[in-house]
Amino acid sequence: MSQVSTHTPRSFSNAVSKFLIVAGIFMSGLSTAQPSSTQKTVSAFSTLKQINAGLLNVGYVDAGPSHGKVVILLHGWPYDIHSFVDVVPILTSAGYRVIVPHLRGHGTTRFLSDSTVRNGQQSVVALDIIALMDALKIDKAILAGYDWGARTADIIAALWPDRCKALVSVNGYLINNLERNKQPLPARAEWGWWYQYYFATERGRAGLDANRADLAKLIWKFNSPKWNFDDATFARTAKSFDNPDYVTIVIHNYRWRLSLAEGESQYDSLEKTLAAGPVITVPTITLDGDADGVVPATDGTSYSKKFSGKRTHRIVAGAGHNLPLEAPQAFAQAVMDVDGH
Repeated sequence: MSQVSTHTPRSFSNAVSKFLIVAGIFMSGLSTAQPSSTQKTVSAFSTLKQINAGLLNVGYVDAGPSHGKVVILLHGWPYDIHSFVDVVPILTSAGYRVIVPHLRGHGTTRFLSDSTVRNGQQSVVALDIIALMDALKIDKAILAGYDWGARTADIIAALWPDRCKALVSVNGYLINNLERNKQPLPARAEWGWWYQYYFATERGRAGLDANRADLAKLIWKFNSPKWNFDDATFARTAKSFDNPDYVTIVIHNYRWRLSLAEGESQYDSLEKTLAAGPVITVPTITLDGDADGVVPATDGTSYSKKFSGKRTHRIVAGAGHNLPLEAPQAFAQAVMDVDGH
């Protein structure tokens, strides 16, 4: 049985973040940037590690005690690892080891071979994270994410539950079924996904390439209408869009979802399993922001049958689509709570 609770994250999370900065928690992989006087102080990850994992050389944050319980935080699009910049110190101060990787096509993550297909379909992104866990010798972790990251975490929890101790998933069960994706949504929902149809065209590909930052900022504002982010907050993430494979991965991801681009045949069996909607058995907390401009908050019952383990659903007051950055305390608390499920 799912439970619904509501959090009001802003004042408390801001207080926690200030306390942690003073306490020096950001010394573990974090630093403070110095924006202009008209902007707020913006924290950023000071250094990243790089490791060869599967098809990629992955850029990632590794913070907290080396022998702590492992949490892997997975970002969405058009965002990057900085969605978790205020979540990481909360978790590391609680004793967790936190891994935050740039997904393929983002930040400092690069393909090892020029000949590898720049594929953005859902199963390969999940396989990237399994390969990263193998490279870091992590047998099992708590997985938490939103948008692309939530889908990736959902897939790992569904297909490889032995690698997933527990799950935090913003917007619930996000595993794609291509046949279902062909069905029209209500008009308001279709309007919210306008960029998917833009990206279906060559004009859209050229537009993403030419205007990657402006387009992302537009989507940030639409997806999180109550979030008054400043220029420095956006700029630290926008650097990740300079990745040489960014445009190709993003375009393929959305065209594949609409059955306008083929996936690679070696992943067909995985995609067939995912299309059947596998049930997630691990303990889970699902989250919705009640100010999400693209995925309206629900009570979580519509996908309740997709979770057979203990699950709690929470609505986070005031949060939009980039929930970890907008409500870091609520997101971090979900990670710590699901660890006890």
